[in-house]
Amino acid sequence: MLTTTTDTQTKTKPLFELGRLFLKLGFIAFGGPAAHIAMFEDEVVKRRQWITHEHFLDLLGVTNLIPGPNSTEMAIHLGLVRAGWRGLIVAGVCFIAPAIAVTLFFAYLYAAYGSLPQLAPIIAGIRPAIIAVILGAVYRLGRPIFKKDIVPVVIGLIVTILALMQVNEIALLFSGGFLAIGWRYRHRLGSVPSVFVLCLLGPLAIPIAVTVAPSGPITLSGLGLFFLKIGSILYGSGYVLVAFLQSGLVEAKHWLTQAQLLDAIAVGQFTPGPVLSTAAFIGYVLLGFPGAAVATVGIFLPSFVFVLLISPFIPKLRNVPLVRAFLDGVNGSALGLMLAVCITLGVSTLGNPVMWLIFLGAAVAIYMWNIHPAWLVAGGALASWVATIIRL
Repeated sequence: MLTTTTDTQTKTKPLFELGRLFLKLGFIAFGGPAAHIAMFEDEVVKRRQWITHEHFLDLLGVTNLIPGPNSTEMAIHLGLVRAGWRGLIVAGVCFIAPAIAVTLFFAYLYAAYGSLPQLAPIIAGIRPAIIAVILGAVYRLGRPIFKKDIVPVVIGLIVTILALMQVNEIALLFSGGFLAIGWRYRHRLGSVPSVFVLCLLGPLAIPIAVTVAPSGPITLSGLGLFFLKIGSILYGSGYVLVAFLQSGLVEAKHWLTQAQLLDAIAVGQFTPGPVLSTAAFIGYVLLGFPGAAVATVGIFLPSFVFVLLISPFIPKLRNVPLVRAFLDGVNGSALGLMLAVCITLGVSTLGNPVMWLIFLGAAVAIYMWNIHPAWLVAGGALASWVATIIRL
């Protein structure tokens, strides 16, 4: 009897730790997938040391190659590694839940009053702090792998440049993997140009678009099926969701107006957690709480299934030289994409001295004192709000 109780406590403790951690992250994870992953690395690798940098990068590489929201799937992966299938559910649900709750609050206000609160000054201050958080994660994640091999560095820099030129993200990830394979086996291929031919295979991995049924009455089953399709094939950034919503719900089905879609996207921008929580907003606007529930389950359920199916193969794949080379290239590409996000956010965000001061202050705080990202997010929001008040 005593043994059973001890075993139960041993199993419960990791679940409690996972729930507490990812619930907290769900409330503070502003800034998009790159920022979320940076926060995961800070908490799971650097502070708690649950896994190594190399293991984290392997999970990140695989996550980038399967459909679904990257940061949510990374949370699910980490929960599975830490506490099995129970951890998978706890980490995933706890990370998603705060975003859904906040989104539903704004959806209620929107449905009741037809407008959204003005939070622009607060969000403006969060963004420069998030840029510093992402840069810190790129540095910490990149240092171990770049010490071993220069190839991921080169691939990462190439991917950064191409990402800034609007090249498809999933094509870059696959191309980086094929390029690393080609370089690793260049002597067997017979010529260096053959190496670069391999990287052209990447664009073949670009997924096809969602097929949308003609316009008809809004139903729970139709709404759920629409978001289930998106969750099953959505690659790259969560912002790709916008294109599917535009073509599917606005242009084909006519369930949403253009103005409603823009408002839904705005909510996704200033709520924490995954951008795909926008689905809950749309579901609520169309069919109330049942619509929000169906849309949320539809868009996130495939991520849990994909992670559960692929996770047993990750350690075995790493032991295959060909796959190891591919993952090294994908990891370098993933870091390149994160760096491109920093540059893109920097160009659009760091437009005045206040934003630069927040960014530099956050960067120094991370490098010198290892300040937790949650405090940086709160500090950036407070600094921007105070600056706005002073100007008034």
